[in-house]
Amino acid sequence: MNAHSYHTIVLGGIGGDSHSVGLIILNRALVAQGYQVHFLGIQNRIEDFFSWADGCDLVMISNMDGHAKHYLRGFSGLLQQYAGHRPLWYLGGNLSVGDARDGASEFLQMGFDRVFSEFTDVQTVIKIVKKDLAGTKARNAGHRHIVRLRPDDQAEPRVLGQPMDAREFDRQRCDVLAHWSTGRGAADLADNAAFLARQPSLARVQSLVHSGDLPILIQPRSGVPLVQDQIGLFQAFKAAGVRVLSYQVDSYTRNNRYADADEAIQLSAARGRPTMNGFPVVNHGVAGLRQVINAVGVPLQTRHSTRDPRLLAEISYAGGVSSFEGGAICYNIPYYKDYPVEDSIRAWQYVDRLTGLYAERYGLVLDREFFGVLTATLVPPSLAIAIDVLEAELAIREGVRCVSLGYAEQGHRSQDIAAMRVLRELGDELQHRYRDRAVQVGTVFHQYMAAFPRDLRQAEELIYQSAITATLSKATRVLIKSPVEPVRIPTVQDNVRGIELVSRAVSAASDASVDEEAIATEMFMIHREVSVILDSVRDIGEGNLASGICRAFREGLLDVPFSPSVHNRGAVLTARDAEGAVRFLSAGRLALGRDQREYHREKMAKRLRQERMRFADTDFLLIEQDVMRIGRGEHGHWPLDRREPADDTDSLSAAPLAGTL
Repeated sequence: MNAHSYHTIVLGGIGGDSHSVGLIILNRALVAQGYQVHFLGIQNRIEDFFSWADGCDLVMISNMDGHAKHYLRGFSGLLQQYAGHRPLWYLGGNLSVGDARDGASEFLQMGFDRVFSEFTDVQTVIKIVKKDLAGTKARNAGHRHIVRLRPDDQAEPRVLGQPMDAREFDRQRCDVLAHWSTGRGAADLADNAAFLARQPSLARVQSLVHSGDLPILIQPRSGVPLVQDQIGLFQAFKAAGVRVLSYQVDSYTRNNRYADADEAIQLSAARGRPTMNGFPVVNHGVAGLRQVINAVGVPLQTRHSTRDPRLLAEISYAGGVSSFEGGAICYNIPYYKDYPVEDSIRAWQYVDRLTGLYAERYGLVLDREFFGVLTATLVPPSLAIAIDVLEAELAIREGVRCVSLGYAEQGHRSQDIAAMRVLRELGDELQHRYRDRAVQVGTVFHQYMAAFPRDLRQAEELIYQSAITATLSKATRVLIKSPVEPVRIPTVQDNVRGIELVSRAVSAASDASVDEEAIATEMFMIHREVSVILDSVRDIGEGNLASGICRAFREGLLDVPFSPSVHNRGAVLTARDAEGAVRFLSAGRLALGRDQREYHREKMAKRLRQERMRFADTDFLLIEQDVMRIGRGEHGHWPLDRREPADDTDSLSAAPLAGTL
């Protein structure tokens, strides 16, 4: 028996943030070391940790949204319940809005034994845990194991199989607008439509890209607490040549905690600096949003991951926003611990019906974008694309006439371009299938969303080369990053630097070459995988797409890697092959055929031989290596499948940008 098997660890995330990848990897690593781990997942309260701490040896808390001080109020008082020997308490993550290192001492004073305010790899954490627990007597009091709620434990889903009727929509709308005081400002749909009709439209600008009149649209993310500061950010981005802008919504709003958002707004104003991590759309209301768009005059989108998005959508559209991101799968399964898929579908059905009403009654085509990024980490293209298509169909059936299908760059250029081409082809199929509704379809390329290189030069190279890939893929829009992504919340100058890098890459992309043979191979495999996944969902739904989605998650026919949701089986494991493309280590219960599974097995066997690893013993090490490879700067160059020298004609170093920051 392993020497550590009697030490017990409580592990989980606190607060509203949804970061689960690191926790999942750390959990696997601790279990592999012989520790008994009570894995609480994400979105816990401090009281949840204390309820499990008695009889345990170590409690490890993660927070990544910068609001640790808020979530840990009362920690010191709760800690006083221990009269004698107590468990060790660790805290780690992105602990405050701004530079978290400045606040580490404050958390130590609260009573934490260790604070990890900067990235620390899993193997280092394991060494520290071993050292701290060495020679200590295990306090294990025979804790019960956590039983994760699984889809098979659920009742048969009861899903609306038909478009939402007017009576049901009106009934819900009265309740939705009453959720917060600003809701009444969005009550008059006709007034909202009259205002929206005078504003720039994202769907209209996207159509200019499709016709060839505009290049790929460059879209930065941004969100700050105060209206005037948000206007200042948007005006700076517009001056840098950006044609589409978006509100990045704060984590309080994402969890429908509007009172907490109000408190953070007031605190931000009093301190003269942000104390929240986004723009609180609901709290500022219709008047605040209209003030912004009147000052900026470009199409605006709301980006978020809100549990109940209905009020946010109402206020966004009423305030001049012409694109609303998210969906029942992509803004549930990757973000929430226990949000039944059926409930999520019902909430998003309202958003799609609202969007459709603006088109039917007032002729306003509003865009609905789906977050194909999912957990943003080692996501196989076929899963992301299949979920995009499913969500788009749900929206179109509610009357939505413009959909944007998103995909997150994984870093292997041939695979990424292949994925975007398949996405475009499936978008064309959607347009043909619903040609009577004149549906527009756009594609969105997200620059790498996982751990970014801390080295500024590598980060800039990634952004530049990523934009080359996005342009070669012929995406409609590219969602961009800033070079300081892993270091701090970007300043205006940081974001403008990112815009400049991407703009330059878009202009240079025509000189870059691609491996068409490799792209064709990837497209063939992705097409086949998407087809079997979609067919399995439609078959199990027996004509009811929404029901099919719910049942597919219960059966594992849909399964998102690294998801924190208890309604996701979590049987799918992914990693990179020897060339850097994302493959299945385990395809779980996905409906892939034997030959498709064998393809992935052979690709990964080559990688494992290269690494001299045996999967059964070291899966967490392989996955952690791939998750953090880019963040550690161990990738050499970007994209990962490039074989030419780093100073070739399309590299960042070939033509330095004048006036670098």
